[in-house]
Amino acid sequence: MLIRPIEAGDLPALLNLAKDAGVGVTTLQANPERLSTRILASETSLNAEAPDVADASYVFVLEDEVSGKIVGTSAIEAAVGMHETWYNYRVGLNVHASRELGIYKQLATLFLNSDMTGSSELCSLFLLPSYRKDGNGSLLSKARFLFMAEHTERFSQRIIAEMRGISDESGCSPFWESLGRHFFRMDFARADFLSYVGSKSFIAELMPQHPIYTCFLSDEAQASIAEVHSATRPARAMLEAEGFRYQGYVDIFDAGPTLECDLNQIRAVRASHCYAAELADVAVNGLPYLVSNRQLQGFRCVIAMACPSKHGLQLSQAILDQLGIANGDSVRAVPLSAKE
Repeated sequence: MLIRPIEAGDLPALLNLAKDAGVGVTTLQANPERLSTRILASETSLNAEAPDVADASYVFVLEDEVSGKIVGTSAIEAAVGMHETWYNYRVGLNVHASRELGIYKQLATLFLNSDMTGSSELCSLFLLPSYRKDGNGSLLSKARFLFMAEHTERFSQRIIAEMRGISDESGCSPFWESLGRHFFRMDFARADFLSYVGSKSFIAELMPQHPIYTCFLSDEAQASIAEVHSATRPARAMLEAEGFRYQGYVDIFDAGPTLECDLNQIRAVRASHCYAAELADVAVNGLPYLVSNRQLQGFRCVIAMACPSKHGLQLSQAILDQLGIANGDSVRAVPLSAKE
């Protein structure tokens, strides 16, 4: 399995992945025109020596080299909210008290805000269910961290990831049904799509600007705040293991949590090192490493059984071939998980 930047010829495969992802993965909608634009933006960003962060984005695919099939995708937006306002709800707390009546109430509230503007966003993570094994999910998600570690100047110091919120099999969100639908004459999927394609002015025009007391929402909607879709739980756990934390911000449509971390504090960024690739047989004491070739346009990343030595990082010829490098070339690598 190999991670590489997306190419124009990958459009049909990306469209199929978007169809499989369904409702709720906001930045991966099954719209050929929008997906084609994203691919072009990624290629443009990779080819630019110093891209404008407001327009830069990077899309990657996971390729099964045996079958040649594209089985997953992930992406990074260099800076969100630079052209269209980036809205979230901040979960707050209001206190209502009366000493005379002996009443003290703490009430959760939602504040519409654009605090995340300028942050770099991890997005569009989706892996075909049949490939959710053998570390493929970790490779697909964490390869982005080695890319960011190598090209830090292209990203913000604040890295965020909006997690998919709770919805049922038909794409119905309890949070949306209890709140958003009262202000918009459209279903959750339509609002989510309009937000994705940049038509966000309706949010500011129609959403209430004053704090919303969550106690007025349905019990199901309240319970969904900052919770993730069942299919997103592994992705959340993976990011939290890398240092990401929920800091009180949720999506305005499905109330999925926004996780965030400083770029330099992400484990795979902080703990990664550069080595000289040392050709060797599979090491007896080898551990699974995430290994990239340190390139930009030709970025490649794989999971490899590897072992650091006094000369570099021992890797097999098959891994060198996957990365498109030779013995002695420089690689960036990090243990696949914190416990290794």
